[in-house]
Amino acid sequence: MHPAFSVIFLTTLIGVGQGLFLAIYTGQLYSVIKVLPVQDSPTFYGYGSLLALVFLAAGLVASIFHLGRPERAWRSAAKWKTSWLSREVIVLPAFMGMTFIYSMIHLSGWNPVLFNLTDSITVDLSLFVGAINTALAFTLFICTGMIYACIKFLQEWATPLTVVNYTLLGMASGFALSAAFAAYVESSLVGFYAGWSIILTVFAFFTRSASLIRNNNIKYKSNLSSAIGIRHTTIQQKAQGSMGGSFNTREYFHGAKPVFFKNIKWIFLILVFFVPIVLLSSALSTKLFTLFALAFIVQYIGLLAERWFFFAQAKHPQNLYYQTI
Repeated sequence: MHPAFSVIFLTTLIGVGQGLFLAIYTGQLYSVIKVLPVQDSPTFYGYGSLLALVFLAAGLVASIFHLGRPERAWRSAAKWKTSWLSREVIVLPAFMGMTFIYSMIHLSGWNPVLFNLTDSITVDLSLFVGAINTALAFTLFICTGMIYACIKFLQEWATPLTVVNYTLLGMASGFALSAAFAAYVESSLVGFYAGWSIILTVFAFFTRSASLIRNNNIKYKSNLSSAIGIRHTTIQQKAQGSMGGSFNTREYFHGAKPVFFKNIKWIFLILVFFVPIVLLSSALSTKLFTLFALAFIVQYIGLLAERWFFFAQAKHPQNLYYQTI
């Protein structure tokens, strides 16, 4: 498939935003049950969730460039009963809205107690809103991943690993950013976030590697013979029927050189997994904000390459016919 950069930025940016919010809320939740120390509400929880909202908004803006008629974007939510894309269009604004409300609760200081679970555990408004938003975050991960996993004829995508990888990579990058944010505001949760970022990155490495191995061993249901309806053991295509390219060759094939396509896989494996783990491990001993920030930046650049490869690797069945320009 031809990777659209607007979708690449959309999926990676909202993944960071989702992961960052989950990290911020996890910090608050763990402080309530006395696992982690309580942080300054406006500075940490308020501005942290506001930073997540910035990434979500940037992803939403990027998605506009993928629309042929942006003024009709509202129609994309009409098929929510059957379309995962429509569900994503509904869940993303809902998640952004709840993230904004969560942020404003902490920034305004208006955070009334709703009820007590035990003598030591108190549930306030921000905790309740955050719980709802956590469910929306994971729902959004599922919707985004299922947009591609539900397409059965693109066999590289049609696997539960697609949803798992979208979730783990988004959370890993979000927790990496939360570690950098915690270091910037001099929070005591730096080690907690950096440690979980490493764990999530390791898990993502295993699941993404599993998808790469699976895709390299796919037995395709269609071939050139079935594509053109000719039963013969040896078929060689000389031309697609015209002297130049067409919509089919532009939109359903990545068009990159074989060397580039082969190398970018190793590039994203290094940038998404190995380099961030090394940088985060070094940052844990030095507590330098620069190293935490660099770990996130390198991982995000790697995610752009990973997402490009994800789209480009999918072999649309129509390419069985439109192979040669």
